[in-house]
Amino acid sequence: MRLVIAQMKHETNTFSPVPTPLARFAHGTPAPLEGREVYDAFKGTGTAIGAFIDLADQAGAEAVYPVAGSAAPSGPVETEAYEAMAGRIVDAVAKGCDAVLLDLHGAMVTRAHDDGEGELLARIRKVAPDVPIGVALDMHTNLFPAMGRLATVIAGYQTYPHVDMHETGLRAGKAILSNAKPVLAFGHRPMLPHVMRQSSLDSPNREIQARAKEMERQGALAATFFVGFPHADIPYAGSSAVVVTDGDAAKARALCDELLDMAWRAREKFVYRAEPLEQSLLRAKELQGRPVVLLDHYDNCASGGTMDTMAVLGGILDAGLEEVAAFAICDPQAVEQMKRAGVGARITLQLGGKLDMPSLGLKGRPREVTGNVRRIINGIYRNEGPMARGELADMGAAAVLDTGKAEIAVISRHVEPHDIAAFRALGIEPEKKRYLMLKSRVHWRAGLGPLAKAVVECAGEGVCTSDYSQLRFRRLRGPVFPLDPLAPETRPSV
Repeated sequence: MRLVIAQMKHETNTFSPVPTPLARFAHGTPAPLEGREVYDAFKGTGTAIGAFIDLADQAGAEAVYPVAGSAAPSGPVETEAYEAMAGRIVDAVAKGCDAVLLDLHGAMVTRAHDDGEGELLARIRKVAPDVPIGVALDMHTNLFPAMGRLATVIAGYQTYPHVDMHETGLRAGKAILSNAKPVLAFGHRPMLPHVMRQSSLDSPNREIQARAKEMERQGALAATFFVGFPHADIPYAGSSAVVVTDGDAAKARALCDELLDMAWRAREKFVYRAEPLEQSLLRAKELQGRPVVLLDHYDNCASGGTMDTMAVLGGILDAGLEEVAAFAICDPQAVEQMKRAGVGARITLQLGGKLDMPSLGLKGRPREVTGNVRRIINGIYRNEGPMARGELADMGAAAVLDTGKAEIAVISRHVEPHDIAAFRALGIEPEKKRYLMLKSRVHWRAGLGPLAKAVVECAGEGVCTSDYSQLRFRRLRGPVFPLDPLAPETRPSV
């Protein structure tokens, strides 16, 4: 048996000014991995591609690894980057194989294609019309019809924070490598769930994902409800579902519609309403216990944020909060200044605010901050888990600026703080802090959630805004809830 196993992952925020060249898909290396590098990097990790590797080894299969690239969310993928990775995958399939296993995201938009994953599948089908294709997708997939029609099996994460990446790879891969005869049904509902209300730890997604898991225990090969990624001005942004059964098309259709109906009935619970930042920080001052998590959720790099807006950190500094650790401000220029100054030096920086956000009509606004350089590192660390356990992470050259009241992590490459190893690499002990400012939305709960004694959600600035009125949707299929409160339920034929 010959398998083609590949990874090409990106969640595209079409409102983001952060570019997405090929180098952004590298894993602590100059370019995406290929060949034996892929096996060595992902064998034994808690990832979907790690699961594919495990399944291939267990089956004694010959496996080919044309590419493994995963980029932090940002703006549309550059054409050269997409063609380089997609080309390697298609070329490998064209040489002949018995099955294809793909670790994709499901929300990739390129300069040329709204549906990066569907375009890849279409190219594979041109060279191998009948090859079984198993796809592992993120829960934030924006499912275009091409994905549902061209894949043999689709399985998506059932947790957010995404702590079931490996399990999802197993679900997709086992259905392909078994003796089953997969049939797939997919569909949509016209709704854009707010990311801050999408966690599978909370209602209503908790109950929807529980039902999907129950469907699998009762015989479905894979059952997935995708909350979707709302920060993409594309026709199919929003919620969808996929169910795969063993030869029973009617059952797949019925179960898929059941998941979609559950979500539609709960649509009001997926709406998020923010409070003013000043009110949030006043509440934070009154909270007891340590640490209190202050979420700068409008600027989450894992949703395509610039990770350099200073509204929330500036508010924290102005409020005089003490014993603060902030992760992070992505400002390569500031890191270089700190490196030149050296550990122990006192330095004044124009921190953050380097990128404008034209989609929101906002200019970058740096903040003057003075402090001591406490630590300088190369920024490579390994996740402790449970999310992406064992995978290398790369925050680029990084340093800690200590103002006396706040230790501020300043990094050169976008990394969301979903793993305690990010702090430990910088010599910061988050459990001992009074406050943790995190540029995150939900993933922080994977590695840091158990530490938090309280959480305050802070509305700052950024292209990950939870205020949909700040986003100009021009291409989204409408009407859609909650942009259009009276949006009707739809049951498209698929």
